[in-house]
Amino acid sequence: MEPSTTDLATLEYPGRLIAVGRAAVGGKIAIAYAITGRSPSSQARKLVFREAGIWVQPTDEEVLKKGNVDLLVYPAVLFGKRGIAVSNGKQTGDVLEGLSAGGSPVAVLSAALERWDYEPDAPIFTPRISGCLCGGRAGLSLVRRGPDGATLRSYYEVPLLLPLRAGRARLVSTYLGPNRDPLPCFEGEPREIVLAGASARETAAAVYEALAPREAGKDFRVAVASVHASPDDPSDLEFHIINRHERI
Repeated sequence: MEPSTTDLATLEYPGRLIAVGRAAVGGKIAIAYAITGRSPSSQARKLVFREAGIWVQPTDEEVLKKGNVDLLVYPAVLFGKRGIAVSNGKQTGDVLEGLSAGGSPVAVLSAALERWDYEPDAPIFTPRISGCLCGGRAGLSLVRRGPDGATLRSYYEVPLLLPLRAGRARLVSTYLGPNRDPLPCFEGEPREIVLAGASARETAAAVYEALAPREAGKDFRVAVASVHASPDDPSDLEFHIINRHERI
């Protein structure tokens, strides 16, 4: 029996999300990173390529200063000789550094995130989500706040071969999807989703369109980045970025 598949279009407000899986064609690994935002400071961001990675940067410095800059500006995806690191915060650098030591994706994430907590943005306490690709294997992690305030850490290896079919991926996001207050944080195991597209450009476009508002709803989209990489050589990659502010 196949696991149930979550439709990205049903997630009204996932916050930030990471999806890792198999590209629809070509045998490459597909990674998607997306940002959605409700506040002006969350919306005042874009993704740019610099310093061997994809970084979150402000579109409006003054608006951004009204939020927590330390949580809003960071490297989302970093490319290294040993693999690829991705996260929703500054922990991306620690994940990339952990790749240099080798080991399984779960071991890399566990060691790299040992000193990291959920985000200090009370009363939401946004989870830290992270992922990596190394040695032809991939992993995802979730660091979130428990009901009693304890830090709960979960690590998952993503099956890049069977049972995961081409065009399928596993997803973690900061929020479960409903747009309500308080925002419900992600919990449970990574969801399976369809990750369409024969290229990084097509995958980014598919994710961006899937996150579009339904009917007259508010458009929370900020940016999407997609990476297609060889499982045997992470440096053999292509990427594409879509920033909403550049499309308006």
